[in-house]
Amino acid sequence: MELNTVIFDMDGLLIDSEPLWEQAAEEFFSEQNIKLSPEHYAKTTGMRTREFLQFWFIYFKIPETKLLQAEERIVSRVIELVKQRGRPMAGVSYIFDFFKERNFNIGLATSSGQALIEVVTDMLDIKKDLGAFSSANDLAYGKPHPEVYLNCAEKLLVHPRQCICFEDSFNGMIAAKAAGMKCVIVPAPLNQQKAMWGAADIEIPALTVFDEGHLLNLST
Repeated sequence: MELNTVIFDMDGLLIDSEPLWEQAAEEFFSEQNIKLSPEHYAKTTGMRTREFLQFWFIYFKIPETKLLQAEERIVSRVIELVKQRGRPMAGVSYIFDFFKERNFNIGLATSSGQALIEVVTDMLDIKKDLGAFSSANDLAYGKPHPEVYLNCAEKLLVHPRQCICFEDSFNGMIAAKAAGMKCVIVPAPLNQQKAMWGAADIEIPALTVFDEGHLLNLST
């Protein structure tokens, strides 16, 4: 099938928000006398906030009664931080122009909820370019389950095999591949060139690197 659609993850790929998510989580966990390491965060990057919290609540034996309050607090804090300090990742305008020039359908598939999607798409001025977006927050399953990508493809009226996904996390990569889509992984600098990205079709260090040669490789 001919590739005619690109679907982007959001956090850590289009906007440099992962440090802000970590800050918001750290503020909460520090009150529980818990310190999450970079390895801890890497394990749960790409998950929905509730699943991220459930994972560490069980691990650290935190009472589940605090879960909903923690979720609401962290999400609100991230939105506040993104408004204050959110910055686009290098190459966002470039990669959107690249695919618009080739008449690709463009979608967004993220674990974040509607409120943060609105803030980020306005900040990056990409809302007008999106044919559809899908939030795993509104679905039964989050990444690494493929539902959010399949849902976005359905909204765009395309077959999954017509889609290229851009991701920055392991859970997102697994979701994209489980959906039957091509996956371009753009890891954070400290995580580049690791065996964990072996399932991706292409690994690049930044969105600015993607070019016609990469597109041709994905099409064959």
